[in-house]
Amino acid sequence: MSELEEGKQKFIEMVKAIDPQVTVVIPTSASNSLFLISLSKGKARKFITVSEDDIVDLVSDDLIHDEVEDRVREAISELKP
Repeated sequence: MSELEEGKQKFIEMVKAIDPQVTVVIPTSASNSLFLISLSKGKARKFITVSEDDIVDLVSDDLIHDEVEDRVREAISELKP
């Protein structure tokens, strides 16, 4: 598994740990080194952008992990099913 695939899996695990009802869609490739990630719960949907580097670093860098997790928690809190 590539570093990018490991990072994507870690991102999905993070979201599921925060709220198992949230569906995550991560594009297969980045656009301008950014992933436009869809988080949805029921009919509510929120998009967040995460850099390709941050996705890769999720696995090994606790600071990046915490920053991305804060952004994910904020986005999930805005989802109103």
